Amino acid sequence: MNIKKITFGILSLIFIIATWSVKSSELVYTPMSPTFGGSPLNGSILLAKASAQNKHKAPLNRKSYAEKFEESLQRSYINKIVREVTNLAFGEETDSSVFNKDSIFTSGDYEIEIITSNPDSITVQITNTLTGEITIVEMPRFG
Repeated sequence: MNIKKITFGILSLIFIIATWSVKSSELVYTPMSPTFGGSPLNGSILLAKASAQNKHKAPLNRKSYAEKFEESLQRSYINKIVREVTNLAFGEETDSSVFNKDSIFTSGDYEIEIITSNPDSITVQITNTLTGEITIVEMPRFG
């Protein structure tokens, strides 16, 4: 019985000494994501992890050379129209303009009507030939 008391006393003493040396502090949460206040250095790591887990792939829309060429011509054509309408709106009218009179152009599924006969404004009416939807853009003349 003496041994039990001594063993109990020693274990109690060890427990008391162990609890005195234990220090505690508040639990502080630090977010990982820089969006929520985490370190900005974690951004690339989190993006790499998300990209690795992403199973969604964008569908590939491969176009033939002829389709790419046609789109490029249409963009060039529309850019020329926009440049000339802008020049007319700002009074930089040239003799070589295709808009010396009201004009209608067709590009893909759209019909573009440019009305320059009004001395105060230039009206561009864009009609979707498939749906019949009409968009009208009116620009005042500044020149």
